Amino acid sequence: MPKNILIVSGEPSGDLHASNLVKELKKSKSGLEFFGLGGNLSKEAGVEIAFDISKLAIVGLVDALTNIFTIGKIFRGILRRVDSKKCDLAILVDYPGFNLRLAKELKKRDIPVIYYISPQVWAWGENRIEIIKKCVTKILVFFKFEEELYKKNGVNAQFIGHPLAEKVKAGASQDQILKKYSLSDSGPIIALLPGSRATEVKTLLNIMVEAAKLIDKELPGAQFVVAKYKNLPLELYESATKHSGVINIRLADGDAYDILSVSGFAIVASGTATLETAIIGTPFVITYRTNLVNYIAYKIVAKIKILGLVNWIAGRIIVPEFLQYDATPEKLAGASLEIIRSGSKRTEMLAELKKVRDSLGAPGASSRAAAAILPYLQ
Repeated sequence: MPKNILIVSGEPSGDLHASNLVKELKKSKSGLEFFGLGGNLSKEAGVEIAFDISKLAIVGLVDALTNIFTIGKIFRGILRRVDSKKCDLAILVDYPGFNLRLAKELKKRDIPVIYYISPQVWAWGENRIEIIKKCVTKILVFFKFEEELYKKNGVNAQFIGHPLAEKVKAGASQDQILKKYSLSDSGPIIALLPGSRATEVKTLLNIMVEAAKLIDKELPGAQFVVAKYKNLPLELYESATKHSGVINIRLADGDAYDILSVSGFAIVASGTATLETAIIGTPFVITYRTNLVNYIAYKIVAKIKILGLVNWIAGRIIVPEFLQYDATPEKLAGASLEIIRSGSKRTEMLAELKKVRDSLGAPGASSRAAAAILPYLQ
């Protein structure tokens, strides 16, 4: 008899991890049927998608309020779907604003809940731990310090390592990548990663390109490559790059790992991309800017002032962060040039990035997550 599994992810990084987990579970056990919320990757992995929630691209308080009625409609719709099926298990992937509320409803229905990718409780307050303790059967975490934090608070937690540790790598040789994008290994290559959401790209790409202009003046022969997120429209990027004034700037569609692997430096939007850049081992700086309401809400709620994921893992600032009012072309260019020109600063950052990589656990995180889930499907 088939097992019906609800799986919910709400943003591109969650969709990626959810899809890989679904593939591993299907390899491990036959007769599994998945339904729920997610994006194209989950759909390709065989999940029956009720709504592509990733298209909402919710970042912060303003987006949440703007889409509150749509989110409510989706929430009620997924519960109706749960009630109409014999749901054997729920796997909730990150997305805490939605998923912790959903966990409460699933608890009322006696449906076991596996939480995959921990909400960042150390940054946003430990009150969420109480909800997880009451409503979640087991939580699978990517970082060892998360397991320790949860276990200390009586939560059934298991460290499985980070799936990106084995997934993040170049798909081609250096020569192939250089040839594909007409790049030269004789001049510095600098990658620009403005995020995976349209609002991020609109806000950050212009700042990055302006910073690139300033760097270009100081580093003759510098080459700049913008890593386009594959699910976003090309027009979003062209408006910032076509008339940039930077002599040597290119657009790479969906090849972020390849571009980072041949780049000597990068300017990266805060998010999962900071960890991906660290895994590849490219020195970089972090930047982010949001609207004023989101920023004020963040300042009020956040317990820590570090935003970059790679710095959270390290427990201190190892990669410079330029956030909100500090996210200016001048500051980004200045910090970038300082690291590019200083052999000691570059060497120090590479050593710290290696420590972050080493803390992510051995390859095979997705298969270990599947193995941890299978006992709940017997």
